[in-house]
Amino acid sequence: MESGSWHMEERTTLRDELFKDVDNVPETGCLSIVLLGASGDLAKKKTFPALYNLFRQGFLPPDEVHIFGYARSKISDEELRNRIRGYLSNEKSASSENLENLRNFLQLVKYVSGSYDSEEGFQLLDKEISKQELSKNTVEGSSRRLFYLALPPSVYPSVCKMIRHFCTNKSDLGGWTRIVVEKPFGKDLGSAEQLSAQIGELFEEPQIFRIDHYLGKELVQNMLVLRFANRFFLPLWNRDNIDNIQIVFREDFGTEGRGGYFDEYGIVRDIIQNHLLQILCLLAMEKPVSLKPEHIRDEKVKVLQSVLPIKDEDVVLGQYEGYRDDPTVPDNSNTPTFATVILRINNERWEGVPFILKAGKALDSRKADIRVQFKDVPGDIFRCKKQGRNEFVIRLQPSEAMYMKLTVKTPGLEMQTIQSELDLSYGQRYQGVTIPEAYERLILDIIRGDQQHFVRRDELKVAWEIFTPLLHRIDGGEMKPVPYKPGSRGPAAADELLEKAGYVQTHGYVWIPPAL
Repeated sequence: MESGSWHMEERTTLRDELFKDVDNVPETGCLSIVLLGASGDLAKKKTFPALYNLFRQGFLPPDEVHIFGYARSKISDEELRNRIRGYLSNEKSASSENLENLRNFLQLVKYVSGSYDSEEGFQLLDKEISKQELSKNTVEGSSRRLFYLALPPSVYPSVCKMIRHFCTNKSDLGGWTRIVVEKPFGKDLGSAEQLSAQIGELFEEPQIFRIDHYLGKELVQNMLVLRFANRFFLPLWNRDNIDNIQIVFREDFGTEGRGGYFDEYGIVRDIIQNHLLQILCLLAMEKPVSLKPEHIRDEKVKVLQSVLPIKDEDVVLGQYEGYRDDPTVPDNSNTPTFATVILRINNERWEGVPFILKAGKALDSRKADIRVQFKDVPGDIFRCKKQGRNEFVIRLQPSEAMYMKLTVKTPGLEMQTIQSELDLSYGQRYQGVTIPEAYERLILDIIRGDQQHFVRRDELKVAWEIFTPLLHRIDGGEMKPVPYKPGSRGPAAADELLEKAGYVQTHGYVWIPPAL
């Protein structure tokens, strides 16, 4: 009971903080959330479920919030509700309380049909939003309007133009209009800058939220706390003690019906240039002046500006056998489904430390983790170097955990050493605590106007500057992926590159999540 009371008190406090004086908005200001592309997979599988969970936890009060779906499909409110219902809750096993929550949430969802470049469609959308705002006695200009573009980037400019001209607040009495755009934000530096310019002509930078869902993951959000709130990390977190840092994303399945889409982008654009690079920023940045979003984002930009150009010898590309069998993939596709890229940061803290970014599909496991590998102990009197180095591992998914690999004495009468770990496994330590989905946290941040976990325009530009030369060499066929078998570790050349970079693999040690 005590634990439950604490959670209720915490939830109430957070909810009060969320809706108290957000950008000086009067408490009567209605919040309208519009999902453009409402019939697509992203909206159904991620965005609507995130909104439902926020509603269920009290963060989206029904007397203040309305949710609108907008897409080209000619369907009714009830048809949209039926389409998303199965993604929100398992009604067969749901409790009566959850069923009531589901019913109440679905009643907030309304649907408007229209094309993405149609004045009539967006005028109708504005009319429906205004109708709901009036029903809440909202003073014109005090309402909050959030537009989530779960759409292909190609339609961002036209949609943003329609929103700007037809769906923003007509006057300014403390309300706001905010735009959320998903990756991929461009395909290279030129296209990203063009897209930024087109949207930037319509909306101010504080109104634009470029979402990268990896920044909403629990362990990613923990990084600044780990680095800057723990004394024992401060003297160790530099080139004098750390040999290399590896950021890994692995999937045990292929493109699975998304081959045509994936082939346009490849693994570097899809995962490394955004998700993994954002994690690198948090690992490598200097301590910000404060926790204000702009101070944090300033430090991330400084890190990216210090990254040296990528050398061809620091890249291994792969394509799993069978990828081109997908009828939507060209027979001569040069698109990599695997990549290992070494980035080097030219500053006082990190000179000489390779940051190894690795991502791949159709591999032998599914996980995402960070491995900070420390240098060998000088004067190894125990002769245990072969057992492996100290590593600090942050496991992002699945089975969220942080653990330190270290050398200890084997229990018994003999003086023998073995690799073990100090382990913080979330499933064991925080039993009964539900870790929120990344989209829940980020949507909450958008409503609050907190841009800490969103990508700023200059940050996006520098990120593309790092990878565009490599991407153009891949697109031009100058660099070709080597084949690898599905279910393997990837190309053998990738392991050779890791070894060349200084990474020492621990043989015979396997981390096992503690049983409850």
